[in-house]
Amino acid sequence: MIAGLLEGPAYDPAAQTISVLAADGAAGSWVMTGALVALGACHLLTAWGLRAAALAGRVALGGGGVSAFVVALFPAPSSGGSLHHGSVAAVGFTLLAVWPVLAADRGGAPPWGLRPAPSIMATALMCVGAAWFLIEMQGHGAIGVAERVVTSLQSLWPFLVVASCLRHPDQDESVT
Repeated sequence: MIAGLLEGPAYDPAAQTISVLAADGAAGSWVMTGALVALGACHLLTAWGLRAAALAGRVALGGGGVSAFVVALFPAPSSGGSLHHGSVAAVGFTLLAVWPVLAADRGGAPPWGLRPAPSIMATALMCVGAAWFLIEMQGHGAIGVAERVVTSLQSLWPFLVVASCLRHPDQDESVT
């Protein structure tokens, strides 16, 4: 919101992506760059500390964190698209969408956030959101709304998983 306010009335959060706010020359690019770096660090720290999750999921979550760093290092240009930026963002979106399913524990009684059913549901919701984003991108519609829904889900799910691990009876082994 701060970066959008700094950008002024020319920025339409419903129709424009957050990459516009982080673009070279954008008034609030420093805010968005800081937010992307912070988000990447949170994903990496969560992946490192979430011992209860399957290794493949932790690697995917960590990869999503690294993608956030790379997106911050290679912002979108002030006009037009960027293959590098778009590719890294797509990889990050994909890794963050599949990490819940990859992290799910299929044995015993794992914490709620690492059970197969909620993990599959989280991944499905993120994939539906990503499909919505692509549809809006092609139709030049509410791209910003779709992107914010997906990124909100992708940012909220790790928090919910950690919270479920902390509430789990074996909490000492779930999160380091």
